[in-house]
This record gives sequence, C-alpha cells and structure tokens, in this order.
Amino acid sequence: MQRNNARFVERLPLVLDRPVYSYGLTLLFCGAALFLRFAAAPLLPSGYPFVTFFPAVILASFLFGVGPGIFAAIVCGLMSWYFFIPPVHLLAINPAVVMAMLFYSAVVAVDIILIHFMQRANFSVAVERERSRALAENRELLFHELQHRVSNNLQVVAAMLTLQRRHVDHEVARHALDSASARLALIGRISRALYEPSGKGQDMQAFLTTLTADVLEASGREDVALTIDVPDGLTLDPNITVPLALIVAESVNNAIEHGLPDRAGRIVVTLAAQGGALDLRVVDDGHGVAPDFQIGAGNSLGLRIANALASQLGGHFSLAPGVQSGAVARLDLPARAAC
Repeated sequence: MQRNNARFVERLPLVLDRPVYSYGLTLLFCGAALFLRFAAAPLLPSGYPFVTFFPAVILASFLFGVGPGIFAAIVCGLMSWYFFIPPVHLLAINPAVVMAMLFYSAVVAVDIILIHFMQRANFSVAVERERSRALAENRELLFHELQHRVSNNLQVVAAMLTLQRRHVDHEVARHALDSASARLALIGRISRALYEPSGKGQDMQAFLTTLTADVLEASGREDVALTIDVPDGLTLDPNITVPLALIVAESVNNAIEHGLPDRAGRIVVTLAAQGGALDLRVVDDGHGVAPDFQIGAGNSLGLRIANALASQLGGHFSLAPGVQSGAVARLDLPARAAC
C-alpha cells in the first residue's frame, strides 16, 4: 500500500486529457468549500471567512498543479470576500478587508509554492528511481549473461578434455582427464543453476536433490539409494552454495567409489542450520575408513579438494568412521563463515 501511495504522489500533478476537466473539478472543490462554510457557520465564532477555502486551494494545487491552484485561490477568495467578510454581498474595500485579503493571499501563495516544489522534488525522485531501476536491471542482466557464458565455457573446456582423453594411452592420465572433465562440467551446471533468473533464491532441498542425482547418474550406479534431508525453505548465498555443492559432490563421489565400490548401499546427505551455523553430513553404509584416517595423507584428490574448499569457507571438513559401519563426511561452518 505504501509503495502504491508513493507512486501516486510521484505522478502528481495529474495531467488529465483536457485542462478544462482540471478546472471543472477545481470549481467543484470551491463549491464544496462554500457549502461547508455555510454549514459550519452556526458552529464557528465571528470571523474565520477562509477556514474551509484553504483546503480547496491546497487540494486543487496538490492534484492538478499551479494553474488550477491559482484558479481555486481566486475563486475561493472572491467567494469568502462576498459571502463572509462584512459588509457581506458588497465586495467592499476598506483597511480591514485589505488586511484580510492580503493575509489570505499570502497563505495560499505559500501553500501553492510549497506544493509546487514538493511535486518537482517528487518528480526528480521518480526519475532517479526509474533510472536506478533500469541500471539495476541492466546490471542483473549482464551478470546473468556473464554467468551463463562462464558456465558455457566450462562445459566447452570439459568437452575438450573429454576429446583429449581419446588421444591419451596412459591409464592414470586418462583417469585424471576424466576427473577434471567431470568436475568442470559439474561446476558449470552448479553455476548455471544458481545464477539463472529462474534459479534465484531456490530451495536447497531441491538444489541438492538435483545435484546428487547428477553425481549418481554420472557414476552409472543404480544400486545406490540417495536421501536428502534439508530444512524447508533453506537458501544460502551463492558464494557459500557453490563450494558447499562441490563438497557434497566430492563426498558423494568418494562414498560411491571407495565406500560402495562393489555392492549396493545407501547415502544420506543432511544439511542443518542453527543460529547461522551450518552442519553438513554425508553418511554412507559402505566399507568405512580407519579410525586414524587423515585426509591429507590419503590419495583421494576429491577429499583434498573438499578440505581446501572448507578451509576457504572458514570451516572444517572431516571424514570419520560411522557409528556402526560406513563413513561420515562432515563439514562444519561457523555462523561468521555462513553469513
């Protein structure tokens, strides 16, 4: 309601199709002011000839501008002079009448001038707001276009790595190229999903569901069940969501490749937020890890990447044995880092 009122005020004075309409409505305001002055006469003490005419002048100036405001001031001044300033019905001129009319003229002149400058200021504000809105839309459009192009370029690089793989005979090099291509393609998909206009402010439950489904599909495994547990309506800043999504992807990949390499299983991804802090867990029921497992000492590039991303966010990433079996990959982000 307040925004609508603000926009209405910024459109003032109203420009009607024909000026005669503005002056006709102004004349109606003056007639209403005269009627109200006669109706209030028994309630008012002696004097106060202009009491109901000031609002008519202000209303005409406010709605229709300076011209109708001056017209209302003249008409109301003549009516108050003729009907309510003694001697009535004569339009007599004497020092008392002159002083009264000078007072009236000064008040309505100040009213009209103030309303005029207020409307000019409102018009300037409206112009600046529209300019700022247009600049904001252009900036957002350029930003989304940039993200779209970055995503496309990442997909192109991933495709080029896949093509290059065909000309490499060394198995380790082929595996490295496959991993790099998959990671680049994943980053491109994450960037596209986060920064497209349709993905703005998306729900993390849906985002992580789609992300983990992509990871599972890329692995070619149909015997692994994935469960996502995220509070409804949880959204995060893209600066946090992108590395967090990569950590989820690397953790799920690690669970599939090392925890469940040769049998069916289950992976549960849980993201909880409390007091601004984030707690991410990726739990599997696979072979598990040794109690003294150290991420830096292992040969998993994905886990080292996840650990580096966690440090970049100001959090802590760990991989530990599960309660009964399997492993638990955990990311803890304090409130200051998750903001």
